[in-house]
Amino acid sequence: MEFFCYHRDRSGSTPLRRELTEEHWSYMDGYADELIARGPTFVGETLTGSVHIVDLPDPAAARAFAFDEPGHQAGAYRDVLIRRWRNLLGRDMWAFPRDRSDDGYHLVLGLGVEGGENAVPADENPLIAYGPLLSDDGNTWLGTAALVQAPDPDTARAVLLAGRYAHIEVHDWEFGGRR
Repeated sequence: MEFFCYHRDRSGSTPLRRELTEEHWSYMDGYADELIARGPTFVGETLTGSVHIVDLPDPAAARAFAFDEPGHQAGAYRDVLIRRWRNLLGRDMWAFPRDRSDDGYHLVLGLGVEGGENAVPADENPLIAYGPLLSDDGNTWLGTAALVQAPDPDTARAVLLAGRYAHIEVHDWEFGGRR
């Protein structure tokens, strides 16, 4: 089962996050085979969150993954969004052909209304990861999460159909992992 986990930073927690970088990476090393995508969100140089898309056996394992993470244990995050997710692209972020363009990377979260999207947009080129956010049992569509390469947040937001979501968030994001 695939899960989308988004740890949102507590205000002022960037120094703590930076202090815990090695612990965080060591923790994630233990999930290297299960990770589909990962990386921080930010505004300028300020960290605002951490995205992990991971393939785990069940919702209990996903909650353990999210809540045992060192930053969460140390109080760096104000909340955690954990949702079942379905990998509609069938690949992980390392298979995305990163180019050297000036385009940035973004997390796009569309929080749904009834009867939302389930199909991949026609133009898959800017998509790093894309899939529906689902209820724990996997039967109810709750929204969509996408990692997108785009020149700006408005272009990134356009991967989700207007009018199909109650709320759309766009965050700057970068590929995560050891440098």
